[in-house]
Amino acid sequence: MADKSDEEFFKERGFGLRIGYGNKPALIIIDIINAFSNPDMPLGAPLDDQIKAIGPLLDTAHERDIPVFFSTVAYEYGDLRDAGLWGLKMKGTETLMAGTPNVEVDSRLEVRPADTLLKKKYASCFFGTDLGSQLSARNIDTLIVTGCTTSGCVRATAVDAVQSGFRPIVVRQAVGDRSKAAHDQSLFDLDAKYADVVEAEDALSYLKTIGDNSI
Repeated sequence: MADKSDEEFFKERGFGLRIGYGNKPALIIIDIINAFSNPDMPLGAPLDDQIKAIGPLLDTAHERDIPVFFSTVAYEYGDLRDAGLWGLKMKGTETLMAGTPNVEVDSRLEVRPADTLLKKKYASCFFGTDLGSQLSARNIDTLIVTGCTTSGCVRATAVDAVQSGFRPIVVRQAVGDRSKAAHDQSLFDLDAKYADVVEAEDALSYLKTIGDNSI
């Protein structure tokens, strides 16, 4: 966790104000794929607790017709040309080949036909995808953010969300990372400057107030 002095300093300077929930949410589940949820994989981490926390949010979204977006990272070429320079940073990128079980959503999470699967190459779910267009077309104003990793794809997506005019709500118990230090610092920084970091119960209570969001 951040030092108490950091918390006090940021609060005194007016950081960490609340964006708040909007009226029309979508749920995004970032990269809970086998390559990341299996801790024995090069890019994997123990995400059992996060998957358990995502479950009720996903069930409620399905029950109440709230749009659900899953994302995966998948590369088409053996030489990782579609990973660009990012492919040079992590050897584990080579495990993210399209068409393999590694890039499939973890089977503990139910993907329904009406859900959207975003296929991305980089960190943010907005970069190189039609997520922004889909959200705008459905009049979405709030993005409930879950998944992994907190310091990478979760952070990048939340920052792009607020820059794109959507309210990013990061669910503390439903995001995870390979590094506890990176996870804790990222949540502190996101809550200070880019998103509202909320408890799972709070996000679930909010989703339960939402009716049919289909258009």
